[in-house]
Amino acid sequence: MAQPLDRRALLLASTAAAAACATPTPVPSAGGRQQLPDPNGEERLARQELFAHLKQVAHGQTPIAPAERAGRRRRAAELLALSKAEAVLVEPGPTLSWLTGISWGRSERLFAMVLYADGTHQWVCPSFERSRAQAKVDASAGLGGEVLEWAEHEYPYRLLAAELQRRGVQHLVIENSVRHVHVARLGRAWSGRLSLGDEWLVALRGQKDAHELQLLRRASELTQLAVREVALTLHTGLAGAEVAARMAAAHEALGMSGSWCLALVGPAAALPHGDASPRRLAKGDLLLVDTGATLLEYQSDTTRTWCVEGEPSSEAQRAWQATRTAQVAAFEAIRPGIPCKSVDAAARASLERSGFGAGYAALTHRLGHGIGVEGHEDPYFDGGSEVVLAPGMTFSNEPGVYREGSFGVRIEDIVVVTDTGADHFGNWQTDWRSPA
Repeated sequence: MAQPLDRRALLLASTAAAAACATPTPVPSAGGRQQLPDPNGEERLARQELFAHLKQVAHGQTPIAPAERAGRRRRAAELLALSKAEAVLVEPGPTLSWLTGISWGRSERLFAMVLYADGTHQWVCPSFERSRAQAKVDASAGLGGEVLEWAEHEYPYRLLAAELQRRGVQHLVIENSVRHVHVARLGRAWSGRLSLGDEWLVALRGQKDAHELQLLRRASELTQLAVREVALTLHTGLAGAEVAARMAAAHEALGMSGSWCLALVGPAAALPHGDASPRRLAKGDLLLVDTGATLLEYQSDTTRTWCVEGEPSSEAQRAWQATRTAQVAAFEAIRPGIPCKSVDAAARASLERSGFGAGYAALTHRLGHGIGVEGHEDPYFDGGSEVVLAPGMTFSNEPGVYREGSFGVRIEDIVVVTDTGADHFGNWQTDWRSPA
């Protein structure tokens, strides 16, 4: 790297600041992601300077355009017709943003979009929010849509039920993330059919188009670069929280937002989402770093397990190699037309051949998850999924071997189903000595 003496000085300053702060390793959240403390200004500046050279790396991608979102809404309407449904109800969240570019916070008051099979759409909106909602709609080129207002004393359900009846809707699809309270209350006010939109959603968002794949690929490449750069700064004595803080600084320097990181040292990685251990890196420890960030709405998710200094136990080395072999076996199993569950099975069969037991003996979780504008989204690589693979579907491929009280190994890369098999984003990890 350029200016190695300056980087070394910055590294020492950052390490000293971290040690002085003596912040304990944070407890992982339910999703396994560490909740980082807000560093003081001096620490933050030191980390920013540590990775300032990464600002030269341009991501070179363009955001999703309004015309692309309009095409998505047309596709969503076509899929409704194929499902013999006349409309779908979508609350604020990833699907609404994916379709329209509109973000809106959820509260007890229903704000939603109703998309009809004829290609039109409507907004359900509290009356006092009308002007704010209209401003968002107007800011999205060509979005439009009628607004169905409801006053505080009315509640929206009878109003929406009357509108559905007026439009001749008999079957309303409910997007997966719509809250049950709204579904139940609408069901009491309307006699039509309500159905969960899980299959509709997989058909709509499961297969990524060329632009989406470009963004996902670049997001993975940048996160892998961030991991490699952070790895160059690590040494014994650091806690997982400091590793995670450096990942956030590297992601930020690369122009990514929403960085998250689960950095687990030694035995802490024996639970896939970690524990509250304050353990610091020692010679021979494996370090598991599971991290990602957002690039123009699209997510990255990469895991690397390696030894920062020294050499891990022979059993840990054997587990690392078995994990990598299982990842390759799963990758080679991917092809259009087969069910998701068969890819999960390929990884488990590989681990069994390597002597790590059958079923969930070593790999205690599913093999992987879909990824796009959400870090975890349908479909999934799990042993129960009958979803058939199709070109453009993207997944994490992340087998692992976990030995409670000793170590944990996980290697994760994002893969995409192609016309003839699969491709992967970025580079594979090839050795336990380095995340590269």
